[in-house]
Amino acid sequence: MKYAHIPGIDEPVSRIFYGTSLFSRGDSGDELLRAMNGMGINALDTARVYGHSEEVIGRWLKKYNCRHEIILLTKCCHPLPDGTRRVTPEAIRADLETSLNMLGTAYADLLVLHRDDPSVEVSGIVETCNQLIREGKIRAYGGSNWTHERIALANAYAQAHDLMPFSVSSPNFALARQAVDPWGGDCVCISGKEGEEARAWYQETQMPVISYSSLAHGFLSGRVQGKDEKSGARVLDRFAVKGFDWPENYERLRRCETLAERKGASVPQIAIAWLFRQGLNAFAVIGTSSAERMRENIGALDIDLTDAENDFLNLKTEALE
Repeated sequence: MKYAHIPGIDEPVSRIFYGTSLFSRGDSGDELLRAMNGMGINALDTARVYGHSEEVIGRWLKKYNCRHEIILLTKCCHPLPDGTRRVTPEAIRADLETSLNMLGTAYADLLVLHRDDPSVEVSGIVETCNQLIREGKIRAYGGSNWTHERIALANAYAQAHDLMPFSVSSPNFALARQAVDPWGGDCVCISGKEGEEARAWYQETQMPVISYSSLAHGFLSGRVQGKDEKSGARVLDRFAVKGFDWPENYERLRRCETLAERKGASVPQIAIAWLFRQGLNAFAVIGTSSAERMRENIGALDIDLTDAENDFLNLKTEALE
């Protein structure tokens, strides 16, 4: 495993966050969570809206008394089912308190606002999160599905008022471009041509990017076949089909398969290696119900892509040498 620093977090953070959105009420989570931790993954990604994820994690932390070993990222301010936005200081506090109770902990390492509301002034958000830091309820904060412009605005306010800025951003970022927002609610993707400006900003600032759907919600998991453009509709859920099951992504997948065969790797390994080759200070959220698949995914951190291979995957060249 490889590790990096996130502002506000003293301990090194694993480059791979284990995504826990798949946990349901009946899951104990013990075996998977212990396996992930045993492989060196010390960062967990959860949220209030991820079913029983926080409850499962909380039971595991208590059972094994391992809170001190784990970097917990949870989220707040998700919109209501009818789309009503709720990015307010009151929602931040209420959601965090509920999450802390479910997780059985006094603090979250990272609190991430799950969505943005551009009509809300950043001042109240920054002030509220900094107060939570002073109270010891969080160590750092950030935004998921926030544009880089809004994060820059918030961080400018923080700097002007001697406050801690956003430490992380969590947009969608993957080799396969999210052609359509699968979930609604103004989800932000920084892949493809549309994301060039955002990626340039993240490359310049080196703000940690915690990429969700790093394998394109399963499109790059190895289950979809590049030669069969109907395979995605057969094996993926409706969110993945809506967001990623597009012709241009099949071309990216075919190139990924070509390179995987050449390098003796798997498709997800090449896709993950690509993510860490784009000049961003990247962390990848990866969810799986198989410890063996995660072990394979971790192997991607040791795969080096040449400039030519990277250009090939980015559709800049027609063929590999």
